[in-house]
Parts: sequence; structure tokens; C-alpha cells
Amino acid sequence: MMQHKAEPQDILAVFREAIPAFQVLSDKTRQDIILLLDEHEETGLNVNEIAEKLPLSRPAISHHLKNLKQAGLVDVRQHGTGNYYYLTLLQAVEHMKHLISLLENNCELK
Repeated sequence: MMQHKAEPQDILAVFREAIPAFQVLSDKTRQDIILLLDEHEETGLNVNEIAEKLPLSRPAISHHLKNLKQAGLVDVRQHGTGNYYYLTLLQAVEHMKHLISLLENNCELK
């Protein structure tokens, strides 16, 4: 069964919605943070724990975490007096899968 072709403006809208995730994922430090959080998915990590594992200051780590949170790739929960960051990749990954599907079904792949 053949897939219905999407309108170019619909594909463009999906591209535009993906921009925040693509922007934050293009940074190597943020990629490192994502992998660290994945290794500690059950407990999450606080800024100090991330800073112990990466050669960055706590303010720099906080800045990267803020960007990841704004893009919807991480979230934070309070535990005691600390804030622990954890991954929330599902929506971003589903959005990227949708974009890939649109491209596969509507663009000539060579």
C-alpha cells in the first residue's frame, strides 16, 4: 500500500519543531551529559556529580542542563535538598522518527 504524500509545508513544520532538539544535540558536552544520565537512569545525577565526571565547572554544567531541559531532553526532580537530572528523550525521539518517516516517504532517497 502506498503512503500518502505529505504537503511540503507539513514536512517543513516538523523540521522546524525539531530545531531545538537538533541544536542541543549538536554540542559534544551535551552529548556527554546525555550519556552520563543514561548510565544513571534510575537515580539521576546532580550538577556536582556531573561536574566530577566532566572537565567543566558547575555553572557550565548548569547552563548545559538548562538548555537540555528547555529542549525537553532532560527534567529535574528534587530529592532531599538536591536536584537530580534525568533523561526525558521519548518525545524528542518520537518526533525525530516522525521526521525520518516523512522524509523516507516523501523525498527521493539516493
